[in-house]
Amino acid sequence: MPAALQSRLNVILLIVALAGLISGLGLMLAGRSQLAAVAWTAGVVPVLVALVVEIVRSLAKGEVGLDIVAALSMSAALFFGETLAASVVAVMYSGGTFLESFAEGRARREMRHLLARVPRTATRHRNGKLDEVPLNEVAPGDLLLIRQGDVAPADGVVEGDRAILDQSALTGESMPVRLARGQEVMSGSTNAGEAFDLRVTRPAAESTYAGIVRLVEAAQASKAPMSRLADRYSLMFLLVTVVLASSAWWLTGDPIRAVAVLVVATPCPLILAVPVALVAGLSRAAQLGVLIKGARPLEALAGIRTLILDKTGTLTDGRPRIVSIEPLSGLRQDEVLLLAASLEQASKHPMARAIVTSARERGTTLHIPTQVVEIAGEGLEGTVDGRRVVIGGASFVAGRIAATTPERTILEADAALVAVAVDGQLAAHIVMADTLRAGTPLLLKDLRRLGLSRIMLATGDRRSVADAIVSGLELDAVHAEMTPEQKVQLVLTERESHAPVMMVGDGVNDAPALAAADVGVAMGARGAAASAEAADVVLLVDHLDRLLPGIEIAQGARRIALQSVVVGIGLSIAGMLAAAFGYLTPVQGALLQEAIDVAVILNALRALRIRPQALPQSDDSIAR
Repeated sequence: MPAALQSRLNVILLIVALAGLISGLGLMLAGRSQLAAVAWTAGVVPVLVALVVEIVRSLAKGEVGLDIVAALSMSAALFFGETLAASVVAVMYSGGTFLESFAEGRARREMRHLLARVPRTATRHRNGKLDEVPLNEVAPGDLLLIRQGDVAPADGVVEGDRAILDQSALTGESMPVRLARGQEVMSGSTNAGEAFDLRVTRPAAESTYAGIVRLVEAAQASKAPMSRLADRYSLMFLLVTVVLASSAWWLTGDPIRAVAVLVVATPCPLILAVPVALVAGLSRAAQLGVLIKGARPLEALAGIRTLILDKTGTLTDGRPRIVSIEPLSGLRQDEVLLLAASLEQASKHPMARAIVTSARERGTTLHIPTQVVEIAGEGLEGTVDGRRVVIGGASFVAGRIAATTPERTILEADAALVAVAVDGQLAAHIVMADTLRAGTPLLLKDLRRLGLSRIMLATGDRRSVADAIVSGLELDAVHAEMTPEQKVQLVLTERESHAPVMMVGDGVNDAPALAAADVGVAMGARGAAASAEAADVVLLVDHLDRLLPGIEIAQGARRIALQSVVVGIGLSIAGMLAAAFGYLTPVQGALLQEAIDVAVILNALRALRIRPQALPQSDDSIAR
């Protein structure tokens, strides 16, 4: 049954059960006992029917849950005329299932659809005009216009002079790439430069991005579902319940004692307290910028032992930053930055935005550039405060000032060189790179403290880049130049030998691995919609350190849920023994069960007050 339909059914059943209980109590107070029994029965029967259907489905899949105990208690109470007790059980059961569906539904509504990033139409050249056509009409050989900011809807080759593309969501390469005429463009890449023409080589349905979407769907379909925490105790509890109820009836000859045992045995503490604790954990985590998509992912998060990290946008910031400024003339570093950033205000290039951002972060007051001329993908020149400034690639700047190209044009690791000339003279080199997130070494130590025994990197980037980024980090393995299929295989291999596994990523290429992992975590602030949809957990704030409070809250909520299970079962067994010896009637048993429910639910609500040790100081405002 679809999740939305199941959720609506749970709401209806809870309303029906509550209406039956309340109206029956009103009729009983009015002296209409027979009508009260009818009202209670009317509230119980729909819940019981839905419960029996669910039990049959579970048994068909080889699953045995605590639902059987609830069905036995309601059926026995109705059969022997204890309709009030049956009504109380129905309300408790329907309330528990409502809470479970509410937990997952509330989280899922926050997510965008997997295909939100996929273009629905394409701009195609035809007979000297541009037409907006549905994506399924795009065929190999078609010429498409890819405007600035557009996502390439199909695989193809660059038809114009050049194209500047952001492929980070697909390959993990954080720096924009420049492609010349005839070079291949992968669908899902974002145009980070001026508009260009793309000659389609494959239909959209066979494109790189479509293949990744199919991988996500396959991984989600093959992912084994988790059992509910409470159901893990079901067989033992069911056996104890049946033995006590049967023994009480057989030894005394009084079937009402068996009914009383079944009513007290109704696993409401488990059906209610466990989802309450987990929903409270979900709410607490959301306050800290960690969106967990339901109770089952929260349970899984509490038991993670292996962590696989993507690089770009996850272990690193995912955007270029200034690593160093190397003056080559008499200018100081701050003067170079002032002139370069002032001119770069006129460009939309990612490098330009990074330089401007860096200058503003350092408190630099920028000037307004004039007479700006930009050569897309090459660089730009203009006047800043009366000085002629040229900025761009080393060859471009050298050509503009009639100088030889400097020897230093290729850098190690994931770095790029930006040349700056002032008044016809090469003034400085600005070295830019995608840098490791601050505090990463300490983060990895804290993750191990929380029980993660194996941490590794998996990236589509080059081996030299991966090794340079993780130098000095305590990682168990580094996997580079990986395709989406290889990342999925790594997750499956690690799960078999070191289960359970958590995968963290933010790109489209990470989505299949996120879907295959026991817990997939997406960087939701800037990550791709595909990864956010495929993941079980989304970090709403773009900081990897949110993993720490997320895991601590999951562990705390699960611990509190287990406490509720143990205490609830213990109290229920004590009540069952009292009922078996005739000290409790079915109604008294139902009231006792209510008291047990209140006790374990209050305990479960402690999950709302979990305060992780790893809560960053910057989170205080979020927590409030």
